[in-house]
Amino acid sequence: MPPGPRRRPLLPAAMTVQPERDPNLVGSAAAPAPAPALDVAYVRADSVDALLAEQGTLAVLGFGAAAAHHEDPRYLHVPLQSHGPALQEVWRTSGTVRHGRHGRIAWAHDGRLGFGAIEVEEAGVDIEGAAAAAYAELQAFLRTSPTPHLLRTWNQIDAITLGDQDDERYRRFCVGRVRGMETLDVASLPAATAVGRRDGVRTLQVYWLAAHQPGMPVENPRQVSAWRYPRQYGPQSPSFARAMLPPADMRAPLLLSGTAAIVGHLSRHEGELLAQLDEIFANFEALLSAARTQRPTLPARLGPASRLKVYVRDLADLPVVERALHARLGDQVPRILLHASVCRQELSVEIEGLHG
Repeated sequence: MPPGPRRRPLLPAAMTVQPERDPNLVGSAAAPAPAPALDVAYVRADSVDALLAEQGTLAVLGFGAAAAHHEDPRYLHVPLQSHGPALQEVWRTSGTVRHGRHGRIAWAHDGRLGFGAIEVEEAGVDIEGAAAAAYAELQAFLRTSPTPHLLRTWNQIDAITLGDQDDERYRRFCVGRVRGMETLDVASLPAATAVGRRDGVRTLQVYWLAAHQPGMPVENPRQVSAWRYPRQYGPQSPSFARAMLPPADMRAPLLLSGTAAIVGHLSRHEGELLAQLDEIFANFEALLSAARTQRPTLPARLGPASRLKVYVRDLADLPVVERALHARLGDQVPRILLHASVCRQELSVEIEGLHG
């Protein structure tokens, strides 16, 4: 089905950063740093109940076959197998969290930030129909939510690169996603990741982070914006921003979309795993530089306040990627490695993250 009309990009309003008070000035006092609106940690935990019982827990993500299952709406079992120690991803906020269910949607929010998740089986609708249904329900839910502005989405799609040309499942997903969204405003597209689950289950899983105010999308000067990809990538270009700055009134990290070895709109270094990693980090460097023009307080490089999720297509490459990342980052940057297919067959690895 052809995509709906695209709106012309709007120039977002300039963001301002309030200067910090200098404690060395006479008569001044340093104000205490506000609690972060969002803090994300990768933790080892024997008890999901203990994590959910902590004040401010917005969401807990467990990965792979060994991860727990839990009825709390704030817990999500992500069907991607992790490499190395079994870690939980915990989202914490500085507010009081409410949570519940609305139809197929599990939700939680503190009035400023919201988590949500939906799973839609493909049976009888295929991946395009599942994507359209998931995003239509997501959009309808957000319209009545105290956190109606989408900042970030994650999409787990079985057999993501199966099919030829326009019949490829990722391309059909892109068509269905925009069908469900109804309108495509490129000035407010969220950051996003779409990767292939490897368990053979034809269920689309979508989860997201939303806010009470809109964030500011950030594009990478080394890459063509995904929503401007040429027709060779399908009837509907992927609909996401390369990164998202959170609303200016909250202390929260930059949200980095899934980033691969793409320069312009072309894949680079097919069959060269380590060269792809180098290209990814070159893309991150350019993206952080672009984000810092809007928010100069962001650190210039990845470091202890960053969090990375690394998606690796081939199981045998996971330890290779782990060693390469250790050589580059040491233990400075917390990260999780996951076995998942990238949305282009020629690409072996994709990395997303938070940067604070």
